[in-house]
Parts: sequence; C-alpha cells; structure tokens
Amino acid sequence: GLLGGCEQSSGINAEYGGKDQRQERMDMFDLFDPNGNGVLSLAEVDKAIRDILAIDEIFDAKPAIMRAFQIAKDCKSTRKDVGSDYIEKLEFKFFLCALRQYFEYWVAFGRIDSDDDRRISLEEFTAAKETMEKWVGEIGDLEGEFAQIDLNEGGLVLFDEFCKWAITKALDLDTDDDKTPGGDDTMGKLEALQ
Repeated sequence: GLLGGCEQSSGINAEYGGKDQRQERMDMFDLFDPNGNGVLSLAEVDKAIRDILAIDEIFDAKPAIMRAFQIAKDCKSTRKDVGSDYIEKLEFKFFLCALRQYFEYWVAFGRIDSDDDRRISLEEFTAAKETMEKWVGEIGDLEGEFAQIDLNEGGLVLFDEFCKWAITKALDLDTDDDKTPGGDDTMGKLEALQ
C-alpha cells in the first residue's frame, strides 16, 4: 500500500495509547457512528468532523480527510458483511493518526500553493525551496524533484502526488519556524485525539 502497512509506517504516527485513550477513542467512534452499525462511511466521518470535533480547519481540508479515510478503511478490515468502503472500530485509531498526518501535509501544501488553486506549479515549488528544505532537508535539482513528484506529468503537483512525496521525505512542519496561524493549534488538537 501507499504507506507500507498500518501499524508501523514511515510518515504516519501509529503509536498506541493507553487504556484511557483507547476508551476515549471508542467513545468518540460511537459519537461518529450515529446509526450504531459499528462502521463509519466517509459521509459520517465528514459530518462528525464538522459537528463533533468542530475544528473548522480540518473540516475545510477535504483532501486530507479523504486521504486519511482511504488509507484507514482497509487497514484492519475484519467485517466481510459491510464491504471495504467503511472504517471499522479497529481502524479508527489509524484513521485519527492518518488524519493528523495528512492535515500536516495539507498545511504544508497550502504554504507552497501561493495562488490557492489546489495545485503547485513549478514556479510556486521553486519559490518555496527554502521553506521546503526546513521540512525535508536539502533539495538539489528543483526541476528534477518537481518532475518526480508530478506523477501524472500534468505540469502541476496535486495534493495526492504531494502526499506521496511528503511521506518518502518524512516531511515535518515542526522544524519550520514560520508557523501558519491555526495550523499548529489544529495539529495539537488532532494529536490529543490519538
């Protein structure tokens, strides 16, 4: 898979908390699951992020929610009766970890995407070199790196492509002194949920 496994994957914090944290997650899962069927659809997750977590920055980061949902829904599937389009209780911890990580990538992506068109041009990528190097280390050939990230060769880097690159580079915003308002507080709230 994209991350090479659910429990231990580079770029995704999948450490397991204690029994108290586990019970809090199970209680949260129950809040996310309004019909009580033991699985979460993308629509239920999206609605719960808006209504239960009530963290607007995350609710507005739909691509991050989608990536986290997609990677988590097949992590530990055990119920054959519901198909693979749902997150089960056993996958919820991983979903929260993935959501935190993909939200960090979303924040980073937004810092590079200066015209807010949800695509990164070579010009934007080049202009953000110094900032990106704080997150991933030295980037030598910018055009070559951009071409490697642009998997569909469309001339623009999309969020999905950026995430794949960010994972391989172990992108970390914690090393960046130039913080985005709201971004760090939101990531802190996400970490508390794990």
